[in-house]
Amino acid sequence: MMPSFQFHVAKALVRFNSLLTLYGYSPVGYRRFLFNQVVPRLARKVPGVRSKPENVSGIPAEWLIPENAAKDQALLYLHGGGYVIGSIASHRELASQIAAAIGCRGLIVDYRLAPENKFPAAVEDAAISFRWLLSQGYAPEKIVIAGDSAGGGLCVAAMLSLRDSGDPLPAAALLLSPWTDLEVVGESLNTVGRKDPMLTYKMLKDYARLYLGGRDPRDPLASPIHADLKGLPPMLIQVGTCEVLLDDARRLAQRAKEGGVEVELEVREGMFHVWQFFSPIVPESREALGELGRFARERLFS
Repeated sequence: MMPSFQFHVAKALVRFNSLLTLYGYSPVGYRRFLFNQVVPRLARKVPGVRSKPENVSGIPAEWLIPENAAKDQALLYLHGGGYVIGSIASHRELASQIAAAIGCRGLIVDYRLAPENKFPAAVEDAAISFRWLLSQGYAPEKIVIAGDSAGGGLCVAAMLSLRDSGDPLPAAALLLSPWTDLEVVGESLNTVGRKDPMLTYKMLKDYARLYLGGRDPRDPLASPIHADLKGLPPMLIQVGTCEVLLDDARRLAQRAKEGGVEVELEVREGMFHVWQFFSPIVPESREALGELGRFARERLFS
């Protein structure tokens, strides 16, 4: 099936933004301005979802609560942005859409960003946020963790950290175009290249450098494709054929299978990096969100 007209419009908007940011060479401050000031002004409030600020063990957070949401179930959402940009404000709409698709309360957190807070600060905050949900009375089998791009890789890293600490794990993980290789060596960087309007090789290398601060990019908590994933919960991985991180998703799925983890890998033809972000206008994005909701509900209600 050919991509919709709305999808092509969204893709053109993303390419235009890439021109404004000089294909990833713009300063971090400007990228943060775009994500935290411009994107929220373009976003729409998701009907039937209300928000409420929260303090999660000192980490700024926000509840996203759909009407008739199950009170004993929760989504923990970790936003994307290369560990350097992104916020509650930039990803509120996407996280709200996913919470509504599942039918549960969503918690999105402002984990610490680089370069001010280098690896493993984000992993620590993600694990703290999950433990906080447990402390609030949510059973681990009633929690789903989700994230896009760097947030997707962070979901896996957080689960690895929790597993190795002997903590319980969530019921499932929803990973949207996850960035799982901070060494940035996936073959799709070459085979996809400029077909991806969102990311470039240099941008990824810059983000990895700022986040790692000289640490080994093959550390499993930075690049989960180098981890033993044994014992992790079921994963749904969504990725498009027109994104440079295609092989990050494929390799993660392979590692999950090697570890005996239940994994569904959805490779969507023609889609670019985190196309789910455009769900208000793009039918392919809404379809992907529907699949995320299905996968989560099957695990939460099992």
